[in-house]
Amino acid sequence: MSQTFDLLLKGGEVVNHDGRGRADVGIRDGKTVEIGDLSQASAGEVFDCTGLHVLPGVIDSQVHFREPGMEWKEDLESGSRCAVLGGVTAVFEMPNTEPTTTEPDKLTDKLNRAHHRMHCDHAFYAGATNENYNILPEMERMLGCCGVKVFMGASTGSLLVADDEGVERVLRAIKRRAAFHSEDEYRLAERRSLAVEGDWTSHPVVRDPEAAMMSTKRLVRLARKTGKRIHVLHISTAEEMEFLAHHRDIASVEATPQHLTLEAPGIYEEIKGRAQMNPPVRERHHIEGLWRGIERGVVDVIGSDHAPHTLEEKARPYPQSPSGMPGVQTLVPIMLDHVNAGRLSLERFVDLTSHGAQRIFGIAHKGRMAAGWDADFTLVDMNHSREITDEWSASKSGWTPFHGRTVKGWPMATIVRGKIVMREDELVGPSQGEPVKFMEALPEDR
Repeated sequence: MSQTFDLLLKGGEVVNHDGRGRADVGIRDGKTVEIGDLSQASAGEVFDCTGLHVLPGVIDSQVHFREPGMEWKEDLESGSRCAVLGGVTAVFEMPNTEPTTTEPDKLTDKLNRAHHRMHCDHAFYAGATNENYNILPEMERMLGCCGVKVFMGASTGSLLVADDEGVERVLRAIKRRAAFHSEDEYRLAERRSLAVEGDWTSHPVVRDPEAAMMSTKRLVRLARKTGKRIHVLHISTAEEMEFLAHHRDIASVEATPQHLTLEAPGIYEEIKGRAQMNPPVRERHHIEGLWRGIERGVVDVIGSDHAPHTLEEKARPYPQSPSGMPGVQTLVPIMLDHVNAGRLSLERFVDLTSHGAQRIFGIAHKGRMAAGWDADFTLVDMNHSREITDEWSASKSGWTPFHGRTVKGWPMATIVRGKIVMREDELVGPSQGEPVKFMEALPEDR
């Protein structure tokens, strides 16, 4: 008797933990049920994947979607639309909104805003402050919380935890892995006078490699002292990558497509304020160091650090211009272009964009293509060449730092829990995003 599925992905090149090869994928009730030769099966819908690679759904574990409080830059709907148009099936959103996500009711508010309004599945970070460490254990156990985020530099107001005592209090309070923006706020303050009015090439001088390295060394020391796990976001220096290679037992590592691709000083001269982010885009030496981290297995995940600002805001003269750039929609095409250029294998891409986040954050039944797991898929055409343009960007900000760049490798469809949500650059279904679940915080009705 032939099997029947809700959705059948036929004839694609499947890439997962078992390697790669031609296979069909049968999906039922939002879960992957079978992988293999399903030529005798029937389905309510058949997706012809001939010529496509079928990958586990891409997870972007660092985005800023600006809601609540800054919806003119982005909101949860528009940011998630960018995500699925770019082949991303789940995102983890940051706490530096207005108000900040530093109390349980603020996290609940985000989850309520996101439910079936976001096009992809989602989770939210709890933001740490010097005052709220006592409620972080409650927040990190909440449904849809991916963990605690700590800004050691590059933030303002209550979200900045610059001192060792504050970081240690946070680490001692929590049980799950915490994510860190690691730049030393004290050194940044000392170097702000080095900013040259209207000259963005001075941005990586103000926020120099030593500011990052000093903070990351402090962070690792505090993690060892407290016996806690840390995740160091958006590494930008070769020295940090080499240092963190010796601390893999406690520290996981993120890199961004921007830091792996854009090069100072030329990019600042070319696109000016649009190239400004924290930590900064740096010189060739550092880019090569980050790629060594990819090649040696030091980097665990690729996150976009999607952080949009309007073109009007970005046009302000440095240093009045804000830091951050859109990225969730370009993560997949930029990294697939690197795959085609031979910088990493497609299997390593899958490890960095699906498996890595699942391992680090303990995601329940996502991040892997296997029977019984959520049927999240990113379908890509590795031979499709395309120019990335501002016009293609679905972000409210209306631009991308990769405007005018032609890449080879493109997301052709995004499937979230067995539902096709994007196909050939078009949204094809209603927004049905749900909270991501985590093994260290599973609800009783799992």
